[in-house]
Amino acid sequence: MAFDSLTDKLQNVFKNLRSKGRLTEADVKAALKEVKMALLEADVNFKVVRKFTKTVEEQAIGQDVMNGLNPGQMVVKIVHDELVSLMGSEMTELPLKPASELTILMMIGLQGAGKTTTTAKLAGQLKAKGRKVLLAACDVYRPGAIKQLQVVGEKQGVPVFTVEGSREPVKIAQAAVKEAKDTGASVLMIDTAGRLQIDESMMNELEAIQNAVPVTANLLVVDAMTGQEAVNVAKAFEEKVGITGVILTKLDGDTRGGAALSIKTICGKPILYVGMGEKLSDLEPFHPDRMASRILGMGDVLSLIEKAQATIDEEKAREMERRVRKAQFTYNDYIDSMTQMRKMGGIGSVLGMIPGIGTKKKEIEGMIDEKDLARKEAIIYSMTPAERNNPDLMNLSRKKRIAAGAGIPMQEVNAFIKQFEQTRKMMKQIPGMMKGMRGKRGGFNFPF
Repeated sequence: MAFDSLTDKLQNVFKNLRSKGRLTEADVKAALKEVKMALLEADVNFKVVRKFTKTVEEQAIGQDVMNGLNPGQMVVKIVHDELVSLMGSEMTELPLKPASELTILMMIGLQGAGKTTTTAKLAGQLKAKGRKVLLAACDVYRPGAIKQLQVVGEKQGVPVFTVEGSREPVKIAQAAVKEAKDTGASVLMIDTAGRLQIDESMMNELEAIQNAVPVTANLLVVDAMTGQEAVNVAKAFEEKVGITGVILTKLDGDTRGGAALSIKTICGKPILYVGMGEKLSDLEPFHPDRMASRILGMGDVLSLIEKAQATIDEEKAREMERRVRKAQFTYNDYIDSMTQMRKMGGIGSVLGMIPGIGTKKKEIEGMIDEKDLARKEAIIYSMTPAERNNPDLMNLSRKKRIAAGAGIPMQEVNAFIKQFEQTRKMMKQIPGMMKGMRGKRGGFNFPF
């Protein structure tokens, strides 16, 4: 995640605070100096950092904290609460009208921010919630823009409206409104043109569309990897055409993430969603409290459960649990578990949401070689259906054939099968553990 480096630095600061039985004012100020440097290195706006550290310091050196039983933990809580406040305090819902009325969302942003893909991601989520969505292709300048929207729209099962040969975005938007009403759509999403940089012609075009159709909300898509420039872009769009909220893309990338901590304070507009991957399903509602917990390495169990519920086939999960209870875990189940993990964003994404992982995340990730997982999948796919379904069939001649089919040395096949058998033995102990955990998972059963 974009905040990994910041998380590591903050955890080291707070680890030192927690190790002290009592805190002095000097301890707090020294710790906050390190927090300030960590935030600046994460590309958080300097004005935001200054206000943040001043507020935390005022609260942290109060008598209730300094004389408390766990002053270090109290300081962490204050930092957490201020991070939440910094990012907007509460999740902001997308401003949708009742399904009987037409909601018009104008998607705006610079070229390269992922606006078209994000439009399709959001359309897919709205469709899953029962909304009938229509996409309007109003980017008539970028080569392939209309085709791209049609491709991603088709993947989400959402129709795309175009006017063949038209070079007039305003007229396309007007025709799209008529089409949406005629077809009974409740949400129209207008994919507008972007530019490499903010210019007057782009802003004039957006204003013209706003004047021609009754836009409900302007959703600005910005690239988290551009750091403070994302904040400047948001500020410029707010001043020129007005924005309802921000969608921050590429927050899963190797970036410092400061935009997420600066946009609300600088622009006064909430972050509505964050893009956490390239798949069309990788768009998450933005919860300031959950993001603050992730930044401080406290995990995010609620988002983990929601992601699991959205991506995991519950029927498959129940069937796998039944087999686990009877110690019938097979190679097919192993493949299913890997597939489910990828759907949830991969091991790194899942680890970041588990409380207590903290600084061990990188260590665990380092132990898991993605190429090694691919080789294990190759071994399984080189088995016959009968072998995948019944691990007890394995013998020397079968192993030789599997090694040849996978193009992998025999030793690797033997090592994987031995590891798999150890996993099966471990699975026999899980039923008892699952009884105790069932009530704690909100009734949802994980397949791994």
